[in-house]
Amino acid sequence: MSDAIKRRIADLEKYMPAPTAEPDIADFWDKTLRSAKDKPLNATRVLTETPLRDMLAYQVEYEGYDRTRIHGWYILPKRRTAGEQLPCTVIFHGYTGSRGYPEDYAQYAMMGMAVFAVDVRGQGGDTGNLLEQRHGMTRGWMTQGILDKDECYYKAITMDAVKALEWAAAQEETDAGRICVQGGSQGGGLALIAAALSDVPSIAVAHIPNMCHMDFGILNSSSSLTEAADFLNRFPERLDDVLRTLSYFDIMNLAGRIRIPLLVSVGLKDPVTMPETIYAAYNRIESDKRIEVYPFLGHAVGGDQNRKALEFMQSRFNF
Repeated sequence: MSDAIKRRIADLEKYMPAPTAEPDIADFWDKTLRSAKDKPLNATRVLTETPLRDMLAYQVEYEGYDRTRIHGWYILPKRRTAGEQLPCTVIFHGYTGSRGYPEDYAQYAMMGMAVFAVDVRGQGGDTGNLLEQRHGMTRGWMTQGILDKDECYYKAITMDAVKALEWAAAQEETDAGRICVQGGSQGGGLALIAAALSDVPSIAVAHIPNMCHMDFGILNSSSSLTEAADFLNRFPERLDDVLRTLSYFDIMNLAGRIRIPLLVSVGLKDPVTMPETIYAAYNRIESDKRIEVYPFLGHAVGGDQNRKALEFMQSRFNF
């Protein structure tokens, strides 16, 4: 490895910007989680057809943060011993995406795992968005409710993710002690924040995660945070309100709550989830952790990241 790359990584490993957390962040999340604990999922699960004969796929719907019905695929290998409980990975997609097709997750079924792949509300999948709003927003979704932590889109999708883990752990085919939460970009951010807030997952995989060091991101990155920048161009007097709201969902401020083994990936040429943002959160995590650095990667999740994630799950779940 060249000296220039080594210096860049060394600088990032020491990067510790001041936290932006408000004094009541712990109380906010404790109250939010308590209020969601007893909310019923009102879930349905229906077997569906796929072109793959060795895989079972179920169309799932459950109620997330509010009355919005979140859609997902629950995937199982067809050949399973009666009563066998499988390790399960819960997967969240990137911004503007969707859960896709059941066959997109065939590799996990071939490994002998269950999968729960979940839509993020309002984006490119089958899931709508019933979140109320009192103020206008700019393009996209992330500025919905951005002036109030209790009305923010990030709160809704975070609690949707927590409830997805709850649903997965309750399935008879799932080993509730072997659940991985994972995703890339937006999905990586949701994996990290769910790892911080939920006691369901036992490991996490976060590729090029978003929702980290968002005060830096809103100023510098080309991510969905440009929507917040557009909002502030329109309402510059609301800067403090926006930054305050985002701070409650910034993984940099929640990193200390992550207690499970963790695999993260970062691209040093990523203009979307910039290395500074990822390291700002990663450097504060005190659990068993590993970061895979790709010096020439932009905003992408490629074959090597996927391979390392599969190996990480196999080694941690002993199967």
